[in-house]
Amino acid sequence: ALLNHNAKVYFAARDKTRGEQAIKDLKEETGKEGIFLQLDLSDLPSVKRAAEEFLKQEPQLHVLFNNAGVMAPPVDQLTKQGYDLQFGTNVLGHWYFTKLLVPALLAASKTINGKTGRVIHTSSSGSLLASTLKFETFKDHPSRTKAGTEYLYTQSKLGNVIIANEFARRYGDEGLVSCSVNPGNLQSDLQRHLGPITKKLVSLVLYPTPYGALTQLWAGTSEEGINMNEKYLIPWARYGTANPVAQDEKLGRDLWTWLEEQVES
Repeated sequence: ALLNHNAKVYFAARDKTRGEQAIKDLKEETGKEGIFLQLDLSDLPSVKRAAEEFLKQEPQLHVLFNNAGVMAPPVDQLTKQGYDLQFGTNVLGHWYFTKLLVPALLAASKTINGKTGRVIHTSSSGSLLASTLKFETFKDHPSRTKAGTEYLYTQSKLGNVIIANEFARRYGDEGLVSCSVNPGNLQSDLQRHLGPITKKLVSLVLYPTPYGALTQLWAGTSEEGINMNEKYLIPWARYGTANPVAQDEKLGRDLWTWLEEQVES
């Protein structure tokens, strides 16, 4: 959809072969060519390199769609730096990438006639199932194993909403719009780690993959999007009510502090 409207689109992905294939397929479909950006959200140095590479090429970033993620992998899987794979990828990796790109987002806000730089954080209906954040589970710990992979997923998706709100609070006055989105239940390989019975049950409530772009595009490209700072959006292109825990400003500050501590060098 973005290419069809002549946007300059960077495709950030960890797998260069698959990323370039997607760009090739979309060029055949739209006649427009995207740009590949190497990014592995589960590896902090890769996140930093990707942000630096982007900033070398582009002084401004109008819309950042944080829409990667993993769901319910085996509980023993960790990121390159030893974080829980789901929290490390879904929250820490996305937060670090966004934080590094804030200068380009704010630069866009100053030059695009009040339309503002926007960050769309992809969460999930699963965010509603987490009661809080258990900080000790963010790295390998007995309580992480005990929590189980499904809880760790819902926790990471709650983390996405908390961080979206925290970006909104910290940078909203400077022109940044930051919101979170439940994109809907979608057919994709996100469910690849689920057991066969769970996967079968889940498949009964899934929509075609393209539906997942609708709410994100509404937030990222519509005129109304300039008023979506700190909003939580649901399918299809509607306002929803986030987990009340996501409104806890102290928890947001505590999580932000923890995230900053992980990338100090």
